[in-house]
Amino acid sequence: MNSESAILPSPVVYLSHGGGPLPLLGDKRHQNMINVIREITETLAKPSAILVISAHWEESKPTITSGASPSLIYDYYGFPKESYEIEYPAPGSPELANKIFNLLTSSGIEAKLDDRRGFDHGLFVPLKLMYPAANIPCVQLSLVNSLQPEEHIRIGKALTDLRKDNVLVIGSGFSFHNLKEFFVPSTKEARSMNESFEQWLIETCSNSQFTEEEREQRLKNWDSAPAARYCHPRAEHLLPLHVCYGVAGTAAKKVFEFEIMGKMASAYIW
Repeated sequence: MNSESAILPSPVVYLSHGGGPLPLLGDKRHQNMINVIREITETLAKPSAILVISAHWEESKPTITSGASPSLIYDYYGFPKESYEIEYPAPGSPELANKIFNLLTSSGIEAKLDDRRGFDHGLFVPLKLMYPAANIPCVQLSLVNSLQPEEHIRIGKALTDLRKDNVLVIGSGFSFHNLKEFFVPSTKEARSMNESFEQWLIETCSNSQFTEEEREQRLKNWDSAPAARYCHPRAEHLLPLHVCYGVAGTAAKKVFEFEIMGKMASAYIW
């Protein structure tokens, strides 16, 4: 490895992680997503550690898992017995957790460490597909329950230095997250709204013609996008992307479009 490649910042990835544990249970409606996640993984050098911002954890202030051996949280309901026997014994990293805590507080963001919380399925579902050996230290970071987009971009900006340390930052959400729409027959109007928001999101994240000020404003005002609140009645599955953008601060280098459970979704690499 030459000195130039040695100092390249580590990638930042936003994933649409699908429906609960279904990607790990052979659900055919998730095969496109699984293929994309594996394709993304093949493009990444092995990280020293992984930070996951999961849609499934909200706190009053950014909170970081700091335990050395976090358990798994099976935070889904009504799935087969094997869903609650999934294992992903990745180690935690108290050292990385403390670094994240210090980066946030030095940026004026009040944060908290939690040495008891385990890893939810926003972490273990995609990572079991990406790194099944479970031998890379992992830390999880919560969303802030105000769900303010500017606050999550600011959190990401505070964590930019992690890219110097070969830490892979993953935002684990879902670019379409209107749960009831997965359980009703699709209509032409519904598909059009889904696709309209996806097109807006892809353009916002990847169009290099935007200045970063323009891109940031679009993300801050995401709920003004076409069909925004149809696709996201609540923002928690989109906001991991805002953290990722804050970390990266540039247009996404690569975009992946695919279908999950009959809905269009996307993933991004910065």
